[in-house]
Amino acid sequence: MTELRPPWSPRRRRTLLGLGLATVLFGLAGVGLPDQYGVTSLFLAALAAFLLVVATIVFVAIPGPGTVDVLLRSLTVSGAVLVVAVLLVLSTAGEPLRWIWVLAAVAAAAWVGTALWLARRDGPAG
Repeated sequence: MTELRPPWSPRRRRTLLGLGLATVLFGLAGVGLPDQYGVTSLFLAALAAFLLVVATIVFVAIPGPGTVDVLLRSLTVSGAVLVVAVLLVLSTAGEPLRWIWVLAAVAAAAWVGTALWLARRDGPAG
């Protein structure tokens, strides 16, 4: 049986369109600019492309409104993010920008705690 999905909101379409345009524009600018600016522009194009893929996956996986609420309550996604963040903290011992990964790990731990609290407060799903 086919499940009908609600149509995507204009905000979701604008987000994907904006990320796609940013990928193309930064990519084209990276090719034509001098080296010091071209590399930065290509990096921004790669970041926009990555965010485009992630946003598309999230929008397909979580149809309809309430995307943030569903992600906030997702214990499996928050746990995976915490594991990756802790591994990044452990792999960057002595690096000057390690504090970024520590901050990411703390934020991920807060996300896991929030997901656990919401799961306990609302009871089992279904």
